[in-house]
Amino acid sequence: MAEAASISHGPRETTHRPFVVGVISDTHGLLRPQVAEAFSGVDLIVHAGDVGGQRVLTALAEIAPVEAVSGNVDDRHDPMLARARSIPVSRLTLHVSHGDELGRPTPELLLARYDEDIIVFGHTHRQIVLRDRRGRLVVNPGAAGPRRFNLQPSVARLIVADRDVQVEIIALG
Repeated sequence: MAEAASISHGPRETTHRPFVVGVISDTHGLLRPQVAEAFSGVDLIVHAGDVGGQRVLTALAEIAPVEAVSGNVDDRHDPMLARARSIPVSRLTLHVSHGDELGRPTPELLLARYDEDIIVFGHTHRQIVLRDRRGRLVVNPGAAGPRRFNLQPSVARLIVADRDVQVEIIALG
């Protein structure tokens, strides 16, 4: 299952290869073997919370550098897991948080609260790719851990070229 969305800010000025971000959330302690293939060649992995233990982060770090935030099932005092992060990606800025700080996160609530170009969240276990009228992108990769709510486990890849972003949702077996 793949969906694509793009965000553009002005003329395309790609001068080097795209920066690829693997986006994962809600692993709840389970890192499926398909994640390594889905994230092959990524430059950075962003985990949007409900990691479920250091073992998941250690395994992801073997694929690429990892930026992770805490979710409602994680230890809020874990120094590896901030509540939120703002990460420069190419000529854009990516915000990542679990979304539980908003109760029931929606793209509209996230867009109203955060100003970054790309907003990544988890918590709902539901895949979302949405672009607002200003061109900002909201992405929830779905849940990659144990199957819940009859939803297909998934992750996302963001391909960022200057100020252009392509999103691919990847179903995990």
